[in-house]
Amino acid sequence: MTRSPFITRRNALVGAASMPLAAATATAARAAAPLMDAGSAPFQRVKLGGFDVTTLLAGSRSVPDPQTIFGMNVDADTFNSVSAAAFLPTDAAQFFFTPTVVNTGSELILFDTGLSGAGTTAALQAAGYTPDQIDVVVLTHMHGDHIGGLSTEGVRTFPNARYVTGATEFDAWSKTDNEGFAEKVKPLAEETTMLDDGSAVASGITAMAAFGHTPGHMAYMLESDGKQLVLGADFANHYVWSLANPDWEVKFDMDKSAAAATRRRLLGMMAADKSPFVGYHMPWPAFGYVEAAGDNFAYVPHSYQLLL
Repeated sequence: MTRSPFITRRNALVGAASMPLAAATATAARAAAPLMDAGSAPFQRVKLGGFDVTTLLAGSRSVPDPQTIFGMNVDADTFNSVSAAAFLPTDAAQFFFTPTVVNTGSELILFDTGLSGAGTTAALQAAGYTPDQIDVVVLTHMHGDHIGGLSTEGVRTFPNARYVTGATEFDAWSKTDNEGFAEKVKPLAEETTMLDDGSAVASGITAMAAFGHTPGHMAYMLESDGKQLVLGADFANHYVWSLANPDWEVKFDMDKSAAAATRRRLLGMMAADKSPFVGYHMPWPAFGYVEAAGDNFAYVPHSYQLLL
């Protein structure tokens, strides 16, 4: 006799009785996954005409008491109300450190090197590149979080690269006793090309004077196949407390009035042209847009525009 293919009442009851145990076992297995810290992918690549533009998350950290850094010339009530409107806490800020790689099709160009060679190299490798593939290293300015990854104990991180930076910036730091500059940048002097406002790093990559944050701080305009993107470096160090409020003073701006004027000039240009930009300290993955907001500006995060 062949058995019925249908479930009997007894089998159904037995199966039902075993389900709580099976469910409990599955739930226990799922609960065994460990809790982990917050994290992000270490790179973001977009297309700009014929260029690949890749941001690298070389590091991130939280910093307490942000009004000791941003909005130093406004009262606490103003700082707190602006922060609350943007859903930002006022007891801490999150900093991002974002070098950028531009592949022009003929050269691989790295803009800034992060705090350390290890952090930048790890993000670079996650993006599919190796340090020996870098053809050009461009330094937007000489703060430690931009030059720190040039070398480790005298060993160069990017052994095949040539170096580019602004002449005004290099000259200004050459007159100081800054240890980081002396250790990381000065040994490269004879291999470094010095640029002025309007000089070209490569075809389609043009230096733009953005002085104020440092004496010779440079931004760069990328142009390919009719598309533009601004590498803004540190012209604005926070998307609310600096970009949206360009007259707020920032601790790290060496000439605060010049830095504010530079912010207004670049922000006005990008808002008018609707140009995307990369900001070294903008929220990861650091791509965004600018729109006018009364007398000030607003940051518009990139979503998918440059992925199309």
